[in-house]
Amino acid sequence: MKYTKLGNSDLTVSRICLGCMGFGDNKRGQHSWTVDEDRSREIIKQALDLGVNFFDTAIAYQSGTSEQYVGRAVRDYAKRGDVIIATKFLPRTREEIESGITGQQHVERMLNKSLQNLNMDHVDLYIYHMWDWNTPIYDILDGLNRVVKAGKVRYIGISNCFAWQIAKANALAEKEGFEKFVSVQGHYNLIFREEEREMVPFCEEDNIALTPYSALASGRLSRKADEVTKRLQEDAYAKFKYDATKAQDEIIISRVIELAEKRNVTMTEISLAWLLTKTTSPVVGATKLHHIAGAAKAVDLELTDEEIKYLEEPYLPHPLAGVMAQNKPENRNNKHVWSTGSQRI
Repeated sequence: MKYTKLGNSDLTVSRICLGCMGFGDNKRGQHSWTVDEDRSREIIKQALDLGVNFFDTAIAYQSGTSEQYVGRAVRDYAKRGDVIIATKFLPRTREEIESGITGQQHVERMLNKSLQNLNMDHVDLYIYHMWDWNTPIYDILDGLNRVVKAGKVRYIGISNCFAWQIAKANALAEKEGFEKFVSVQGHYNLIFREEEREMVPFCEEDNIALTPYSALASGRLSRKADEVTKRLQEDAYAKFKYDATKAQDEIIISRVIELAEKRNVTMTEISLAWLLTKTTSPVVGATKLHHIAGAAKAVDLELTDEEIKYLEEPYLPHPLAGVMAQNKPENRNNKHVWSTGSQRI
């Protein structure tokens, strides 16, 4: 495994981050691919053995049970100081707004619940899961600054935002003496490269770490078309993100297959090796042991300039998809998106 600094922080993270969205008690049955605690522990242990020290979860994942599984496994298999734990919080709910809960109070309430789930006294990276159109960014930043000063959070990050939003937030933070966002977790992979328009150059300019999710496009960049899995068949949210551009994406996927066969490696290794040339630490979800093993191998694979160009060449602009397509000002009254038990993130 290789390691690097997370943007403008003192955190040293593995080049692969284990995404823990697939872990948790799936009582609602909304994700057939979610794995139970025993399997989650096996995968986390495997990741630690491979040198992965960076773990990403969220209070929204399976109603907090993902955090609980991660917390118990880390406590059993690692020293707290040897791992970097990231978790995320959602915007205020309509009920919180109507009851007068401020943005500052919301941040503290969500963090305290996550710390309880994790059974930890702090998290290393606390991530603003998506932009809250109903709460002033000043209140969010003030709330985050308070929990950092209290020692409950080491650094803060943001997810699912536009470049102008993090630029605005960090400028305000600098003006007010608040903590700044040190990382961005956006939707970025070989078949969805819209982050390259403004976010990537902005982050390069300000040394903000890119830790993208959907690194393998929900399996589309790791399997041939005839290798159908339950997730590919049943994940309606992934289909929402990718099915509209399937035809143009298949051209790129075919090149991933071609290079994988030529280099005698997996599609996962090719896809992540490309993403590792652009970002700090991709968030790679795993629900099977070989998922994290394959991701770890990608760290040692170096693509040539010609191979990178060959993979990138067929790309065409894509419309916004996923959370970024949903979380717009006109959707600010969309209650179901802001539930801490949400499965839609």
